[in-house]
Amino acid sequence: VYDLSRFAALHPGGLTVLLDEEVAGQDATKIFYSLHRHEVLQKPGYARLQIGVVRGEEDDTERIIGTTSLPGEISLVPYAEPTWLSKGYSSPYFSESHRKLQVAFRTFVDEIIYPDAQLCEENGKRASQSVLDAMAAKNIHAMRLGPGKHLKGLTLMDGIVQPEEFDYFHELVLNQELARIGARGYGDGLMAGMVIGLPPVLNFGSEELKKRIVPDVFAGKKFICLAISEAFAGSDVAGLKTTAEKTEDGKHWIINGTKKWITNGTFSDYFTVGCRTDGGFTVILVEREHGGVETMAIKTSYSSAAGTAYITFDNVKVPVENTLGPENAGLLVMLSNFNHERWVMTCASIRAQRLIVEECLKWANQREVFGKPLFSQAVIRHKLAAMIARVESAQAWLETITYQMTKMTYKQQSAKLAGQIAFIKMYATRTGQETARDAVQIFGGRGITRTGMGRFIEHYHRTITFDSLLGGAEDVLGDLGVRQAIKQMPKNVRL
Repeated sequence: VYDLSRFAALHPGGLTVLLDEEVAGQDATKIFYSLHRHEVLQKPGYARLQIGVVRGEEDDTERIIGTTSLPGEISLVPYAEPTWLSKGYSSPYFSESHRKLQVAFRTFVDEIIYPDAQLCEENGKRASQSVLDAMAAKNIHAMRLGPGKHLKGLTLMDGIVQPEEFDYFHELVLNQELARIGARGYGDGLMAGMVIGLPPVLNFGSEELKKRIVPDVFAGKKFICLAISEAFAGSDVAGLKTTAEKTEDGKHWIINGTKKWITNGTFSDYFTVGCRTDGGFTVILVEREHGGVETMAIKTSYSSAAGTAYITFDNVKVPVENTLGPENAGLLVMLSNFNHERWVMTCASIRAQRLIVEECLKWANQREVFGKPLFSQAVIRHKLAAMIARVESAQAWLETITYQMTKMTYKQQSAKLAGQIAFIKMYATRTGQETARDAVQIFGGRGITRTGMGRFIEHYHRTITFDSLLGGAEDVLGDLGVRQAIKQMPKNVRL
């Protein structure tokens, strides 16, 4: 029971709504939930308006069934969670270790990351340092780079998982739990640049370089990004125009050129840069303090919290010791990172799509049209069926590929899984765009409104195209997958 007397004049929707004969002094539960999300009642300013509970009724304002209002809680909405997390189902892929990590990390995301995500997605600021520090304390930044030597000796998530047992399914858990925040720009701003920009340093940098760069990045004190794309070359990596020329004494590189659409670029301290050199391409780690590096924010469809940048390198003098991998073998360095990068993006994209399925199922269940629940309309059930089928098939395919990754070396993954990863990313982002379109139709005007009931739908519809472009455009990835398949065709095969 709420007393709105002193609030009535401040009601954003106007006084008339509150004075309606079906609202004032009545059970307005259905009307309220047709206009507002449950989280409104949890805000301190509105919670103070509650004056009691109807006699004989349980005070359920903090526990609405299907609403994951408690940190770490699993949703009870059908298909809101991957099958392996749903009650009564089993999985051959996920062990008790994976489940413990999921519980701990979801709680961490809900309590620490989610509030900051919602705030920064709107104000456009970088993730709060307190959040980055909290993640560093549990070595989450290091875990986001997947299994490897970089985890040796670290205490992961307070010891829940040991470094030697951490595998790609543990990493999948991290990627998918992070995607639940429903803040696409913030998600990329949460050191996504590290996920794609630091592996070349770890895999191809000198020991001295790694000792100097990696600890501060894992601690969330320094930031790094991958600077490959240019206005002149996106998926066409071979078309890069940024140049690196050696000084006469051979001790430095002089770098000139520009990079565009670089995630985390506005606030990065380090830049993993693809450059054209005399004999081909070379990847070089540029440090902002070298001088001559200018970054400018690019306004895109999602939040500036991502730090998307246009970067200018003007006669930047870089020690040759910052070269990553062999000189003129940069194409190998760049391509070696693409499979993992695309797999990470796919993990997140599929989980973000599932969040939209959950939103639509909740809305179809509570929304009434023509005196009946929205799901009573056959066309709505048809859309929901397609949405569920898409996300379930994508998740199943993802888990199959992830299992193969746990059984292969990095080199084997490049040979065997490059095509499959390209295909699943293409599939996940195409189905995501179909789901976004269907979700807007289900929510109607609310689905194109940035606040209120459909805010996650509007956000997803506006930002899903990032998934379809970053890491390689859909058509390019599809073509890659087919070309990989053709290479493996037996020479003498005939119909």
